[in-house]
Amino acid sequence: MGILERTGTLPDDLADASLALARAFGAGATMWCLAPGLEAHARHLAVEFVHPVIMGKRALPAVAVAGADALALLRVQTRPGDVLVAVAGADEPTVGAAMRRCRAWGIASLWIGAGPRPAPGAADVVLWSDDPRAPYSGGAVLLYHLLWELTHVCFEHAGLLRDHPDAPAAPVSCADEPCITCSDEGRLAEILSVEDDRRAQVRTPAGVEAVDLSLVDDARPGDLVIVHAGSALSVVER
Repeated sequence: MGILERTGTLPDDLADASLALARAFGAGATMWCLAPGLEAHARHLAVEFVHPVIMGKRALPAVAVAGADALALLRVQTRPGDVLVAVAGADEPTVGAAMRRCRAWGIASLWIGAGPRPAPGAADVVLWSDDPRAPYSGGAVLLYHLLWELTHVCFEHAGLLRDHPDAPAAPVSCADEPCITCSDEGRLAEILSVEDDRRAQVRTPAGVEAVDLSLVDDARPGDLVIVHAGSALSVVER
């Protein structure tokens, strides 16, 4: 999944999400299912993927996340390359906070819901119904059932699991000292711990690293910051 939300029709978004999930699972990802206040959806979604109800289908790693500490659990359990799938309204605070951290954690994001849509870019892919009753009338269940079926359809076509030849090339990494291009990159990171007024441990898609806090006032664990050349430049969200 890319870092910008698809803005096509619901069938197009569903196809994008299914292909992205198949590729992520093929690369060893775990799918984390989150639905605060609607935990039955998280459990149902996880069971759909982890239980091969049709002979010959794969059992795919999926975990339902629930409870007041769902964000804390995702923070320590997710790995780069994993996928977060949430079933919730656009105003659900825990889901919003988790989605905003996906880029810093290096995981893909998929948001399923109904009613007013989340802001553009809130998730990699948004599967949304205009009917606010969808989470209670079966509309959301239909969406993730289709997601499960189409993900397995992608598995049946091995060529789809490889990157498209027209996809942008992966960025070149430097084996030695950072070059001017690499060092000019601003990256989203989440502060894990503050060692003193000048140093902190942060999480980025590349892992945990130390950054300088000289340019940021009153940094706290959980803050999202922009990191550039080993320094936190500003707080994005507190």
